[in-house]
Amino acid sequence: MLTKTPGLVLRTLKYSDKSTIVTVYTRDYGRVSYIVYGLNGKKSGVRAACFLPLSLIEVTASYHPGKEFQQLREVRILNSLTNIYSHPLKNALTHFTAELLYKTLKQPEPEVHLYDFLEQSVLSLEQSDAEIANFHLILMVKLSGYLGFEPSREEKNARYFDLLNGIFLTNKPLHSHFLSAEMSTIFNSLLQLSFESGNTLVLSREKRNELLNGLIEYYKLHVPEFHGLNSVSVLHEMFN
Repeated sequence: MLTKTPGLVLRTLKYSDKSTIVTVYTRDYGRVSYIVYGLNGKKSGVRAACFLPLSLIEVTASYHPGKEFQQLREVRILNSLTNIYSHPLKNALTHFTAELLYKTLKQPEPEVHLYDFLEQSVLSLEQSDAEIANFHLILMVKLSGYLGFEPSREEKNARYFDLLNGIFLTNKPLHSHFLSAEMSTIFNSLLQLSFESGNTLVLSREKRNELLNGLIEYYKLHVPEFHGLNSVSVLHEMFN
């Protein structure tokens, strides 16, 4: 039986000469890998443009729980994201976000609220005319809540953020996984932001990169088999 579901493209990978594996985070089925045949062929009924990173699509497929690859039948674009692919920084943030989601959203079970959050995040990036340099930092903080390790809010007189336990402390923890007093203050300011208010936190490129490195470490400590992101170097270059 064919079913339809909205989805967010995480990764496209050539599987063979005639087939491509497209990993999609769907609203109804969670993370799903679809096999697509003849994607780049002249007679293909499926356009490669549908599978750019973070594309918001509607997938028609026969869904069989437990099957490694689902057979995709039809796909259509739900929202045209022309802005994020033509804007250099937005494009870099798009690839960063897609890689982050691919490496953290491992479970096949659907999470409707998480999908809705991700869809709105992508649309916010697409439609924003304001400064977006903090988009990825805000996204990582908010995503951590859906993944189960949301940072606690700052305690009175706290000076250090403990990355291992996700809490603010008055004194340095006895381990090495914490943010400096200065970065902890900046991190606490980040926790208060939305995508709409992201431009109110003004950071130098050095502080923004340091904060990103701290969030990457935070994810490494809390997400199994998360070993970092290749696209971080691209973002560092963009901000430089």
